[in-house]
Amino acid sequence: MTQKPTRTEEFQELRPLLFSIAYRLLGSVSEAEDAVQDTWLRWESTATRPASTKAFLSAVVTRISIDVLRSARVRREAYVGPWFPEPLLTDPYQDPERSAELADSVSMAALLLLERLSPLERAVFVLREVFAFGFPEIASAVNRSEAACRQLAVRARRHMDAGRPRFEADRAERQELADRFFHAFREGDVDALRALLAADVHMVGDGGGKAPQLARAVTGADNVARVLAAIIPPFVRIGGVMEPHQVNGQPGAVLRDRDGKIISTLVLEMLDGQIQTIRSVVNPDKLGHVGPVADAWAVHRETQQARRNPE
Repeated sequence: MTQKPTRTEEFQELRPLLFSIAYRLLGSVSEAEDAVQDTWLRWESTATRPASTKAFLSAVVTRISIDVLRSARVRREAYVGPWFPEPLLTDPYQDPERSAELADSVSMAALLLLERLSPLERAVFVLREVFAFGFPEIASAVNRSEAACRQLAVRARRHMDAGRPRFEADRAERQELADRFFHAFREGDVDALRALLAADVHMVGDGGGKAPQLARAVTGADNVARVLAAIIPPFVRIGGVMEPHQVNGQPGAVLRDRDGKIISTLVLEMLDGQIQTIRSVVNPDKLGHVGPVADAWAVHRETQQARRNPE
């Protein structure tokens, strides 16, 4: 006779799914981990086992995330500069049949688009469109009727479709373009960079007022190519490393100082075979989950000195 899994085993099996739901709702690794931990505490104190552990735990983590999201919106209104989600290097939830959809749903662009939705619309959209939950489960999770959830889903899908960026369908082609970009970036090759950038390319960073960043977004292939070409050569001379890495399911990189500490992450968004948007996260509060964080101001000062004294 097969022994039933323990509560702990059931929870651990579903933890990747719970984190992935919470992250897509909150755009924060730390807040998603806290929501999963709170879900565990509620699961541990539940007297009876539900008919479906997956449905029960997904509903709990969704409700917790909705509450956090409502309070987070107030904080984000006072945020210094552009707000981006915390970078996610690896999504713990894997579903081979939906891998492409899962990767695109966790992209920076998609998460920023989700920010436009109300917390309820966001929850319904994520549960339905990303994780393919049925409307009875969704209705239970958000404490609304199935009819109301269907309306929320239609409204959310309309908003998302209206603003959704068109990603390259061929992921191999996307990666090949990223490889060429990072090679030109390392070499400081302005012409090669310019050839890979869309005419109206947009480069913007999230420092939260706590790290050096561009005073404003840089727009246009010529401007972005010149800025990029000026960054890496002096950075490399002081021992900095640019490590290509998938970031939020898209081609990107992690920048480290000579001691291997994290300075920033960078992600590329592509359209029609060109790089359309470059987003960097420099705010140290958003990088601690990636690894030990560098003193970005000290690295910036040293890089600037290396630029002034190239020899």
